This record gives sequence, C-alpha cells and structure tokens, in this order.
Amino acid sequence: MAKTIVVKQIGSPIRRPAVQRQILIGLGLNKMHKTRELEDTPSIRGMVRKIPHLVEIIEERD
Repeated sequence: MAKTIVVKQIGSPIRRPAVQRQILIGLGLNKMHKTRELEDTPSIRGMVRKIPHLVEIIEERD
C-alpha cells in the first residue's frame, strides 16, 4: 500500500499570488480547515513546501 499524508488548509489564499491559489487547487483544497488525504509523492511534497504558510501536514500514514 502506498504511503499517504493528510494535508489541512490553515491559511486563506486571499491577497496571495495566483500561483499559490493554483497550488491549493492542485492539492484539492479550496476552503479553510479542509483536509485531504493525498499520496506521498515528491510532487505533492514539493507543492506543500511551496506554501507552508497556507497548509500543514497533519498526519503521515503507511
């Protein structure tokens, strides 16, 4: 089974660059405090690393 991470949106994309809003949409997040369980891949980790002020990793599952 693939490893997954649970990502939660903790910041608003209002008054942020459009690129950061697009990264949130790419992660499947669009509302405050929404969570998503995503596959733990380098591309997902890179997206999370680009917007650490808007999202946090809540849990890492095996």
